[in-house]
Amino acid sequence: MARPLTLAVLSATVFLAVLPAVAQPADDTIPRLPGGKPDLSGVWDHPRTNDLARATNECGSITKGCKHVPPPSISFTPLGLAKWNDKASHVDWTARCLPWGYTRAWGTEYPVEIVQTPQRLAIMFESNNVYKIVPTDGTPMPPDDRTPEPSWWGVSRGHWEGDTMVVETKGFNATTYLDTAEHPHGEQLQVVDRFQTIDKHHVTREVTITDPEYYETPFKYTGTLARMKPGTELMEFVCMENNKWVERHLVAGTH
Repeated sequence: MARPLTLAVLSATVFLAVLPAVAQPADDTIPRLPGGKPDLSGVWDHPRTNDLARATNECGSITKGCKHVPPPSISFTPLGLAKWNDKASHVDWTARCLPWGYTRAWGTEYPVEIVQTPQRLAIMFESNNVYKIVPTDGTPMPPDDRTPEPSWWGVSRGHWEGDTMVVETKGFNATTYLDTAEHPHGEQLQVVDRFQTIDKHHVTREVTITDPEYYETPFKYTGTLARMKPGTELMEFVCMENNKWVERHLVAGTH
């Protein structure tokens, strides 16, 4: 009597095995927006990238899972090479509490929080407690002849390509550097970020740098972001012109 039962079990097993793959429910744990696109919201650690030309597997705030893959090569124009080599002319305005700039802020040790809706992507940097709002509702990028005054953070617009969030930024001033190693750039700099969710704990950020004034060809590098533990919040960051005011009044014993 056991033999027919065994045959029945085998038959059922074979039947299930030949079912189309679409019949098997997908285990999709990626957070998603109401429209189905990945939700990048969260507090993210990211690679501490002092020099974008060097690889690292270290997160800035000691989370595990970050990675920076540098560009295969960086080809300067004659002007770019001269600027890169003339270290005496470099001025690091962050020593005077001025902004790090968009690309360099991504390489600091401080976390980043992303808040996303179908219409906006808000990128909030703990460093200097600054933020960047990226319209993702179809608002067009200003045309070249109407680009706003060059700024520290540039003008950004975002759109989806499949499940990849693409953020295009231009309109930078030439007062910042691409990284702490002080790779230079000019006002023609354009940055394209491609955010792609790997799983609910990791996102890749592929960056394309284009600046024909300083670099002969565009180049790319990729960073892997790691979600920080639940309950993590950005801390207050205060920079006060080298704290000269505080130092003077503390020494004087006044308030």
